[in-house]
Amino acid sequence: MPGTAPRPLINCNRCGPAKAYRSSDKFRVNANGKRIDVWLIYRCVDCDNSWNFGIFERCNRRDIEPALLRALESNDPALARRHAFDIVALRNQAGRVEEFPDVAVDKQVLAGTRDSAAALELRLGLDMPTSLRLDRLLANELGISRSRLQALEERRLLVVDPDGTKALRKAARTGTTVRVDLANEPDRQAIIRAAGG
Repeated sequence: MPGTAPRPLINCNRCGPAKAYRSSDKFRVNANGKRIDVWLIYRCVDCDNSWNFGIFERCNRRDIEPALLRALESNDPALARRHAFDIVALRNQAGRVEEFPDVAVDKQVLAGTRDSAAALELRLGLDMPTSLRLDRLLANELGISRSRLQALEERRLLVVDPDGTKALRKAARTGTTVRVDLANEPDRQAIIRAAGG
């Protein structure tokens, strides 16, 4: 999962143009009759000026599940985090967004043993969307260069499903499976150790 939430770059009316704003992890819920508006509040990193990131606008109160409405009204930290990491929605509302390359990776060996392995099959399960490219993620977690990953792909020793060609240059996605044939690679054990965590 990404480690640092993306920060929208907003023209701050207090301290100048294109300032980074960070999530306050607090929602603002405003009801007007049956209609409800919900925003995640962001603050300028320099002057603490606020900016509202729209979650619901002019939505009928009955269209929001009661549990979700309670979570919004109580500033549920997990819900705030999920919205703060929604890079697509942030870009749609703010335009420019500052992103950070740090990710926390939880690795689990699902089957097989390290000593006898000749291939790896990696399945990605992301808690939140990320724009981190798959080749950057794999290179970091396998301890090899991105150019080597590309060479393995060109030799058809690395296959990405379901994305196929040029998947290494795209953002990592939940459900992606990466198969790497390491049978003839001299550093096979080191790569397998890195992959196993």
